Amino acid sequence: MRKLKYVVFMPKWYTKEEALRQLQRYCAYQDRCHQEVRQKLRDMGVYPDWQDEIILALLEDNFLNEERFACSFARGKFRMKKWGRQRIKRELKRRQISDYCIKKALQEIEEADYQAALQSLILKKAAQVRTENRWEQKQKVARYVLQRGYEPQMLWPMIHELLTE
Repeated sequence: MRKLKYVVFMPKWYTKEEALRQLQRYCAYQDRCHQEVRQKLRDMGVYPDWQDEIILALLEDNFLNEERFACSFARGKFRMKKWGRQRIKRELKRRQISDYCIKKALQEIEEADYQAALQSLILKKAAQVRTENRWEQKQKVARYVLQRGYEPQMLWPMIHELLTE
């Protein structure tokens, strides 16, 4: 019979200055929201009294900027994952971003690029859907594009225009 060995994990204790330097590197790597930084501080085991002071120092040194985060998040998710405005807005709200910053972030998406991305998604999904029934094909394509966060009032006219025989 084997004996089990217990490993005791001892968390690293950070001084306020060490935690600040660590968070500066964390925020310099990529834009972060306040919620992510607070979670990182909790994961590091930083004293709760120091957390607000560290966040304030990050804000003063411009390592942490909610508006910049929202704009880069919106641009990135639209360009890379082809998310629609509704999905981006929902994800930003989940990260507790202010309505002002969400509005600024959504203005980053050009209308022509948005229309082109929507058209591209519709055509791509329509080519993948294998069904004889045209109505069923439109429904499946619409469901897919709605999950991506595009607006129904913009989606349906384009589906009818692109998927009519």
